[in-house]
Amino acid sequence: MTAYIVRRLLATIPVMVVVALFVFLLLHLTPGDPAAVIAGDDASPADIEAIRRKLGLDLAIWQQFVIYVGNLLRGDLGTSIFSNLPVLTLVKQRLEPSLVLAVSTLVLAIALAIPMGVLAAWKARSWIDRVVMGFSVLGFAVPVFLIGYLLIYVFAIELRWLPVQGYRPLAQGIEQTARSILLPAIALSMVYMALIARMTRASMLEVLSEDYIRTAHSKGVATIVVLLRHALKNAAVPIVTVIGIGLTLLISGVVITETVFNIPGLGRLTVDAILKRDYPIIQGLIILFAGAKVLVNLMIDISYVFFDPRIRY
Repeated sequence: MTAYIVRRLLATIPVMVVVALFVFLLLHLTPGDPAAVIAGDDASPADIEAIRRKLGLDLAIWQQFVIYVGNLLRGDLGTSIFSNLPVLTLVKQRLEPSLVLAVSTLVLAIALAIPMGVLAAWKARSWIDRVVMGFSVLGFAVPVFLIGYLLIYVFAIELRWLPVQGYRPLAQGIEQTARSILLPAIALSMVYMALIARMTRASMLEVLSEDYIRTAHSKGVATIVVLLRHALKNAAVPIVTVIGIGLTLLISGVVITETVFNIPGLGRLTVDAILKRDYPIIQGLIILFAGAKVLVNLMIDISYVFFDPRIRY
């Protein structure tokens, strides 16, 4: 196990190098002169040249890449062009809302989707199965921003149960934070729930047809025990895999959801940076998102052995 983890960690190095190269070239592959785009139409040649020096664009491209990688190794993601603050500082300021939203979405989606998938597999081809599969299709078909606006209209504007938008920090109390994050978490979890529920159903259907499941039933083992202890545990590997794959949807969904609900997190920071052409922020966020995805994939691979002891690395 230890050797496998070390090999996987070493394998992430070339992946992150490729990501860093892509992020670095992002500034240079942009049509036109990035300095002129950032400076605006009314900028003088002196202003454009000052921005070029600030971004290091006056150096040879290989020198720029060496400096960029060196800064990354020191944990320096650059400095924002417009706020003059380090990108890492801006990320820390916006990290809490995004983490709370992501964790809430994960907990909500997993807690509801897995029981839905298990129930649909147990009652296959019944009205319960059709309802769950219909919900899954709907979750994939309806965009996140539309679900968000519908939730705002019903629960915030009409019923006035929850705030329309914004985020209350944890320092103001868990209850206030939960009220402000509930609607965004529900909106973002819909696609995630649909994905997990469909995979759980498919995995469970395959396992429920095995001989040892019929043997457990014939011995008089309670249905709930058969479903959870015997079937779900053996069907867990593909479910955990799809949970990891769904994190890609979660990262992209955070950007849309935070914009709809006006949450000052990393998603809003990404949108604002794109609109302002603040390339250091965009580059830093891509690096962080890619690193998080690589780390999550490693954790999921390691978790396989706990669900299926037959797996050997």
